[in-house]
Amino acid sequence: MDDRYANFNEKRMHIFSELVKRYWNGTLNNEDDLNDLAYDVKNKYGFRNDEMIFIKDHIRIAMGLDPNGENEFKDELSKIKIHKEINLPVIANIEGPCEYCKENPCQCSIFEKYEAPIYNRSNDPIIVNNKCINCGYCASRCDFGAISDKIEFIPLIDLLKNDDIPVFAAVAPAIVGQFGENITMGQLRTALKMIGFKDMVEVALFADILTIKEALEFNHLVKTEEDFFLTSCCCPVWFNMIKNNYPYIYKHLSPSVSPMIASGRILKKLYSNAKVVFIAPCIAKKAEAKEADLKGAIDYVLNFRELNEIFNALDINLENLPSDEKDQASFGGRVYGRTGGVSFSVKTVVNRLEPTRVIKLKAKKVDGVSGCKHILDALRNGVKISSNFIEGMGCSGGCVGGPRTNIDAEKAVRLINEFGEDSFILTPFDNLNVMKILKQLGISNIEEIMENNEIKKLLSRE
Repeated sequence: MDDRYANFNEKRMHIFSELVKRYWNGTLNNEDDLNDLAYDVKNKYGFRNDEMIFIKDHIRIAMGLDPNGENEFKDELSKIKIHKEINLPVIANIEGPCEYCKENPCQCSIFEKYEAPIYNRSNDPIIVNNKCINCGYCASRCDFGAISDKIEFIPLIDLLKNDDIPVFAAVAPAIVGQFGENITMGQLRTALKMIGFKDMVEVALFADILTIKEALEFNHLVKTEEDFFLTSCCCPVWFNMIKNNYPYIYKHLSPSVSPMIASGRILKKLYSNAKVVFIAPCIAKKAEAKEADLKGAIDYVLNFRELNEIFNALDINLENLPSDEKDQASFGGRVYGRTGGVSFSVKTVVNRLEPTRVIKLKAKKVDGVSGCKHILDALRNGVKISSNFIEGMGCSGGCVGGPRTNIDAEKAVRLINEFGEDSFILTPFDNLNVMKILKQLGISNIEEIMENNEIKKLLSRE
């Protein structure tokens, strides 16, 4: 193993941290400043002169740009200032480090073929984009820097410093405990406001809205013992698996967007000129936000590791901050971050909507790509299953097992459950915040979610 490339995920975060400090403080203004950063990285980790392209490509990726294999910086900073848009693909391959990797078999090829976007490796990784489901595990597990996901914070800095543009931080339910077991959501809200966000909003609130929608859909579509319903909430890996590989099953999939997309669409409907940043443990969400029929709802996606590095780079100590607490979501919405959370939440609403229902909701919860593939293969092959509501999460344990978390999944599940229990709102059906938002969108009762064209457009895929 070559020491220069070993543990490169940590070195990558150092590059990002330095970018944040220098751009935030106004000392990153031209190509010479970028070159200074590249040479600082080279000297810190002992890279050779002929490896400068590798370093510069990682600087580009940490700026949200595509690697281009060029030894000279040209218009990278002007692209950030003018375009501010992060383009697909979100996962990029970088030439060079594969030749130093001594792993046998290659780290990239040990994954199940269906799961990994890496199908071949010679001197460089090869990404087969039409088969990639954007799970992100190739980027998180390749510790030589051959594969990496773009970081979307540097283009956001100018917006955060612009008082005329409201920027909302929409945080995934899995965020609880990711920055310290004793760090409250209120302290996170304070920290995010300190760096320029107008407010922090629980995406669990929008999960509550979608829970009601999917409960209504379940009641409408599941009428016999043979009927079944696949939730599309939350996980783009699960959705992409079904859409790309199981056309017969696709018709059983809910047309709902994810809570992430719903949060962006609704916040932008309520606040003109707003920008929305989603914060999650997920790499796949970066790709979901850029899908053609979803694009525009979410402007940038950050993950928990990136946000932790931002706080460190800007010398923000969460433990010392006052707590700005708001109770926005129900227990049901808050447990969306772990396996079974969606099923539990939808079931509570189905039981409230139709307490005498003959065909009860019987959930099947699967997680991990292999687990998802197993149940989808069974359904495709006509295997009889006893469940009529099927929830799939691409990561083991649910979102808490995502590739960019700060704590282990088992601990995260416990903290999510505790945070859910702290809510004064038991189910999405009881959430007055939901009704307040729906009234602002012109809806006076729950059933109109399925009938009002405006809300259907906000909450559904095309």
